[in-house]
Amino acid sequence: QVRLVESGGGSVQAGGSLRLSCAASGYGFNCMGWFRQAAGKEREGVASIYNNGGSTYYADSVKGRFTISQDNAKNTVYLQMNTLKPEDTGMYFCAAAFGLYCAGSLSRRDYNRWGQGTQVTVSS
Repeated sequence: QVRLVESGGGSVQAGGSLRLSCAASGYGFNCMGWFRQAAGKEREGVASIYNNGGSTYYADSVKGRFTISQDNAKNTVYLQMNTLKPEDTGMYFCAAAFGLYCAGSLSRRDYNRWGQGTQVTVSS
């Protein structure tokens, strides 16, 4: 059973930075992803990383500003968020995918386990 626990959210002014962490217990997943959900909006994929090789993928809205990385020794995935904008505000969720073809996916349907989320608020 995979359990995911996020941390690192908070409030920051526009232009600032935050680093989110996702500690995973358990094994067997092929991809890890970060998703976010703003109030009244659908949950959207932000970034993902393929465990076999470390390939990363990003939503266009965060390319060049966010970086996903992993520390296999700690079984932890990170999301470094720089140059934050008010539109980045939302609940951020970590997710794990067990499917063999999850590489490059930012679709909720491909992810099987979810964390409880951590709030990110960016003020202008």
